[in-house]
Parts: sequence; structure tokens; C-alpha cells
Amino acid sequence: MKGDKYVAYVATYTQGNDKGIQIYDVDVNQGRMTEREQVTITNPSYFTISHNLKFLYSITDLGVEAFRILPDGGLEFVNQASINGMRGCYISTDYTDQFIFVAGYHDGKITVLKIREDGGAGEITDEVFHKGMGSISERNFRPHVSCVKMTRDNHYLCAADLGLDHVKIYRFDEATGKIKLIDVVRCELESAPKYIKFRKDGKYAYIIHELKNIIDVYSYEEENDYPKFTKIQTVSTLNDYHAGGSAACAMKFSIDNKYLFCSNAGDNSVGVFAIDVKTGMLTKKFVLPVSGDYPKDIGIFPNTKYLVSLNHESDSMTFFHVDLEKNTIIMNGRELKINKGNCIVILKVNENDDIE
Repeated sequence: MKGDKYVAYVATYTQGNDKGIQIYDVDVNQGRMTEREQVTITNPSYFTISHNLKFLYSITDLGVEAFRILPDGGLEFVNQASINGMRGCYISTDYTDQFIFVAGYHDGKITVLKIREDGGAGEITDEVFHKGMGSISERNFRPHVSCVKMTRDNHYLCAADLGLDHVKIYRFDEATGKIKLIDVVRCELESAPKYIKFRKDGKYAYIIHELKNIIDVYSYEEENDYPKFTKIQTVSTLNDYHAGGSAACAMKFSIDNKYLFCSNAGDNSVGVFAIDVKTGMLTKKFVLPVSGDYPKDIGIFPNTKYLVSLNHESDSMTFFHVDLEKNTIIMNGRELKINKGNCIVILKVNENDDIE
């Protein structure tokens, strides 16, 4: 890892400032980041990196904005495209980088857009509204699509809906960009599934639930041209003792896929789980505080020796050394101030490693 160059992209809400993405140079060996430049974009609530590592696609107030990733990790604006709806909360691409998927928390909508030949966001190919009633009238009385993620075989789009306590499974047509509902993974009532992610081999899916502070582990396979999800484990994202009113937030793999990290707002903690290579099941190693308020996202350094917590309410990033043998994290230098951070990705420049 010595000599490799890494950058970090951090998305923030913009309040009286239109510089919504900050770019940092990353020192992997020291576990620190140094701000390099800011990018003009309004309220990027989430962004994703294309699987070929050439483009960054971000949510904005105007829909979706596409940026070309330059050789030094800088960003060059390509274009902006409408999603014909309210501002999205999550964005991803299929594994061939032909289509963009946007999750709509506010309007319960999935939007599919074609990716242009120049990498820009193109025309809308499909729009699907979730329908139904949830179980919590104060918040979850209607659909809230919180995540849209393809299975690793690129056959099905999984849409987590924390309003309906479902993950809806859509067959994806790579030729037309259309999706068709064919199955539903029904989560626990009042659990609020927030994100779904797949291990790199595609055999296991992990769903983190915001309100019940749990991660469900599912095996995944395709049988007779249909998806099959089987729940094999449920683990808590918290300690037995924890702050009241906690809400599970981020969930990310280490680059080697040996560990799964999560964060908890309210409890203001980060949890680390070891992943069994054969079974996909999780073993909790620790849950410890992050010295910040509302860790909305976390960044795992490529060597898994450091992590950064993006603390949305305390407007800070806090850095930690991770010791996976002693099951501890230790503060690594001073915090960095950042306004209303939403998400973070650490990326190796000019490399072709796949990302989650």
C-alpha cells in the first residue's frame, strides 16, 4: 500500500454554500486526510462511484449530477439530469455501468436512468412508485425507499423501503432499463430496513435496519431464473447497554470483505463484525463510541487499520486507529470540521479494484 495514492470524497449539505463535495488527500499509513479542493454541487445527500472507477454520480436538488474522475482524483463536471421527482436519498449503478438507480425517500419512488456513452446521466428508462402502508404512523405510514442496490450477478434490483419494512426485488432488463417486481423480502415489523449490501462473491446479503438496530444476514442464489433469499442470522448493531433512541446508520465492508462495519446514531458508536468466509455469518467484535454526534457514514481505510466517522450533527470527522486483535479503537489525532456530512468514499486513484 506504500506509494499508492488515495483520495476521499465527502458529500455535505450546503447551507449558504454551494460547495457540496470536498476532496481530501488520504494518508493511509497515518490514517489521516488533508483537504485539497471543493466541488460545486447543491445538497448531495448521497453519491456513488461507477464500478469502472471512472465516474462519480451524486444526488442533488436538481436530480443527478455526473462527474468524471480525473487521474489525480479530481472531479470534472459532465452533466445534470432530472429524476422527475423529489430529491433522492441514495444512488447506485448496475455492475456494467449502463444504468443509474435513484431511491426516493420522500416520494417512495425508484428512478432508473440510462448512462450516456460519455459517462453522463441520460434519459429516464423507468419510474416505479412503491405503494402501501407501514406500521408506524408517526413516521412510516407510507413508502420511503432508502436504498437501491443490484445483486452481484446484475440480474435483480433490491429496493429497501424503511416505510413498508420490505426489501422489494425487481427483475432488471439490461436491454431496456426496465424493472419488474417479482419478489419481496419481508423484514420485521417496525425494523425500517435502510441499506442492503452484498458480499463481493454475491452469495450473501446484509440488511441493516434503522429502528431495530439489527443486521439481517441472507444467503442469496438464483434458482430457475428466480432470486432466492434465505435469512440465516440476525445480530444487534449495539451493545447490551446502549443509549436510548438509537438508530442504525452506515454499513460498509472492509476492502478485503473480512469485516463489516456499521454505525449507530443516538448511541453514537461504530460496530465491527468478522465475516465467516464459508457461511457469511457475522461475529461481533466490538461496539465503541466515535466522539461525535450522529455518525451518518463511516470511511474504512484500505488497510483496515483506521476509520473515519462522519458526524452529521456535530459537524465533524473523527479519526481512529482500529486494532482488530485487541478489539479497540483509539482516537487518531484531532477532529476535522465539516458541515453536515452525509457520505464518504475512500478511493485508490488509477486502480481497477471493484468497490461495493
